[in-house]
Amino acid sequence: MELYFGVVSKQSPLAERHRSHGAEWIEENGWLLPGHFGDPAEEYRAVRERVGLLDLCHRSLVRLLGPDRLSFLQGMVSNDVKPLLPGQGLYAAILDVSGKILADVRILCADESFVLDLWESLREKILHHLHRYLVADEVEIIDLTGEFGILSLQGPKARLLLHEICAGQEFPSRPYSHRSMRIGDAEVGITCATHTGEEGFDLFIETKDLSSVASRLEEAGETLSLRWVGTQALETLRIEAGIPLYGVDMDEGNLLLETGLDHAVSFHKGCYLGQEVVERIRSRGHVNRRLVGLVLEREKAARAGDKILAGDKEVGRVTSSVVSPAVKKPIAFGYVSRDHCRDGTRLAIRSTAETFPAVISTLPFYKTTASLEST
Repeated sequence: MELYFGVVSKQSPLAERHRSHGAEWIEENGWLLPGHFGDPAEEYRAVRERVGLLDLCHRSLVRLLGPDRLSFLQGMVSNDVKPLLPGQGLYAAILDVSGKILADVRILCADESFVLDLWESLREKILHHLHRYLVADEVEIIDLTGEFGILSLQGPKARLLLHEICAGQEFPSRPYSHRSMRIGDAEVGITCATHTGEEGFDLFIETKDLSSVASRLEEAGETLSLRWVGTQALETLRIEAGIPLYGVDMDEGNLLLETGLDHAVSFHKGCYLGQEVVERIRSRGHVNRRLVGLVLEREKAARAGDKILAGDKEVGRVTSSVVSPAVKKPIAFGYVSRDHCRDGTRLAIRSTAETFPAVISTLPFYKTTASLEST
């Protein structure tokens, strides 16, 4: 913990290592995070052209054990976990009874358990929610916070780097597939996952081994010009890749089908919490608004909360925006009413100082042939 702007903030076990690499800090959701390591533009290029290393220790893991873990989880999430075999996984949402999003999660199936991977800032809410609906089920819910940290390799040379340090071991290759591998003396869970639109791998590492694994990655990555990547570059990368962020582009005020995260939903699995609302929307054929991509016709990014206009009528709001090196223009996410959300629709964005044109664009803004499904 560290006092930052008068607030006690959590920080990664690798915080001192980040300081030694010149990290500049930001506070986000109660965490002190590296905003950048001196050159956000170079961190962005590392991921798009080579390989970048992300500290995701502000994510949490929750394990579900017990004979009823499958039936319980099946009734709590939007996607179908029943077909999963050990070593497989998927992306899903946890909804309330009104179909609103409480969290987005990755679900990993192991031999005797399921593991939920979610943002640490959502952990207490989701633990309370799961326990609330745990009545007669024989399920043990274990909070693994503090026991593991997560590092992520992202970029076209991420697999090459892993081959360098895990020679002879078989790698996961499909989205959310995972397996245990060894890096030095540490046993590491490796999951195939992108946060940037590039091929990527998340490494689940016992806290005691975090520093040694980070050192191995840094050493092996020298020949590939590996760079640590802060939140500033990651924000650009994930928006280009069309990946909405919980707490920024979606929250408890959003219906799942508004977000465009169709790969988080099964329409055939049967009953789960919030399913009636999801099915009612699907039967109706549309939501009243939808998260879309926007390309801005000016040099600066928009701001969260800026109004989106069709003529003089407000039809939506911006949720996040960056200047995109890939598009070579500012881009944004925003919710737009269904009558105005077709690709190519010309709209305007009004900030406090000016009004400027914007065009709805197909997501993702950036796509590589090596891209995996968004997480």
